Amino acid sequence: MTAMNEYMFLNPNWRILTVGDGDLSFSHALLSAIKPKALVASTYDSKETLCNKYTDNALELLENAEVSVLTQFDVTDQADWQRLNGQQFDLVIFQFPLIPAFTSERVFKEQTQSTSANTLNRALLHQFIKNACEHALDKAGPQLCYITSKDVKPYLHWNIEGSLVNNLDAHYLGQMNFDIKQFPGYKVRNVDRDKHVKDTSGITYVFSPIKNSELCNTLSYPSYLTANYCDLCRAGPFCFEEDKQKHVNAKKHQQMLKLEADWLQWLTQFHKRDHA
Repeated sequence: MTAMNEYMFLNPNWRILTVGDGDLSFSHALLSAIKPKALVASTYDSKETLCNKYTDNALELLENAEVSVLTQFDVTDQADWQRLNGQQFDLVIFQFPLIPAFTSERVFKEQTQSTSANTLNRALLHQFIKNACEHALDKAGPQLCYITSKDVKPYLHWNIEGSLVNNLDAHYLGQMNFDIKQFPGYKVRNVDRDKHVKDTSGITYVFSPIKNSELCNTLSYPSYLTANYCDLCRAGPFCFEEDKQKHVNAKKHQQMLKLEADWLQWLTQFHKRDHA
């Protein structure tokens, strides 16, 4: 992989929307770090749930700074995006997204009977990019979506830079390293309880309806997306054809192919319903 920028690129002149910010600590850290031209913060939980779940949250700090905070904001629900009331943004950020934990083994079996957790997480991100592009990004601006995710399993199995934007008017532009030290006060929280998740290396993936964004010059493009690599497994380069075939026949690659097939099946069904 080519060397990546040390920091997430942010322009103080941008209007920024954050989504899925559990305890709102990222939004507050972002506000303190760069003081963007405009900031709207949102979280999936209701105000009551947010305060009960995360005793140390940044809701009051943001409200005191006169930052608009949207609670119960579901990135997969187009009706929630309408709550922006036409407000337009240059950048929408989703930090360390993950579907909520299943409430019980029974619920887990019911919800993953036909759709795997891998596909459900990809679906969350796919709909985030779709709705952000359609309802939040100003066509006169840079039109950027950032997704920051951990560089470990199972997140690596989501193929974020590969097929996430299939069937969308959006493109993967490249990526940047994420350094949490850029945002003092930001704590990566467990999605379902008041627990600080151990800091791990992260990557910020960049998407936009504009294929040749000016930001492309500051992004890296991983080598595993080029020829003679397996983009699904991030393996290679393969020096000989027999090495490539050995990889293709390996259990790990076959598992990744199954995950990709399940994802593409969901995509087909989703967009058939969307255009019905």
